[in-house]
Amino acid sequence: MFDLTVTGAIARLRLNRPEARNAVSLSGWGELATHAATAGSSARILLLGAKTEGAFCAGADIADFPRFQEDAAARSAFREAIRHGLDTLRALPIPTVAMVDGACYGAGVALAMACDIRLAGPAARFAITPAKLGIGYPQEDVHRLVALVGPGHAARLLFGAGAIDGEEAVRIGLAELMCNDVEAAADAFAVAVAANVPESVAMLKRGIALAESAILRDEVQDRAFDALLGSEALVSRLAAHRARPK
Repeated sequence: MFDLTVTGAIARLRLNRPEARNAVSLSGWGELATHAATAGSSARILLLGAKTEGAFCAGADIADFPRFQEDAAARSAFREAIRHGLDTLRALPIPTVAMVDGACYGAGVALAMACDIRLAGPAARFAITPAKLGIGYPQEDVHRLVALVGPGHAARLLFGAGAIDGEEAVRIGLAELMCNDVEAAADAFAVAVAANVPESVAMLKRGIALAESAILRDEVQDRAFDALLGSEALVSRLAAHRARPK
């Protein structure tokens, strides 16, 4: 379902189930969590994309759905599996970038929203379609959607279940950048991030998460700020800066 490669400081996680347009099966959410945790402990940035062209992720695999009518435990297990996979990805201490250039539907949008940054390519199409099937969307994902696009656009996407392209996604805040080549743009960003001090990047990512929760001040952040001001990394980088040719 997912292929993970780590090259130096950069981890690349690819959806690789082209026969199902990269729809994520029940077991796939646990696989996502495992690979994400591995990337978080071994790399400085994670790039999430698809191994084949045409689809980023068609959502959760509807082949798993028929048994839910008769099995209440399976319904809860399905919801918890999605939560575990996406929350693990969301909680990583390293930056995460979703590279969307193809169909991104349903839980695929939730997967992209669990990343810090979303890049949209020319073929990107976003749609959140549970209402077409008569099901809901996990509240964590509704919350992330509203945080990104606001309640009005969230209502438009959820109630109408229509598709939007990459340009529209950027306009409303569902994606950050429209790119002719999402892979090249993500690689360039990853190189820039990997060149920075990882402790600084981790602190800044945590600060963004606190700000999302409307937390203005935090003692852990204050201590991290003070520690970085006294770090060897700052000393060495200042020395390198002073040594540059004028």
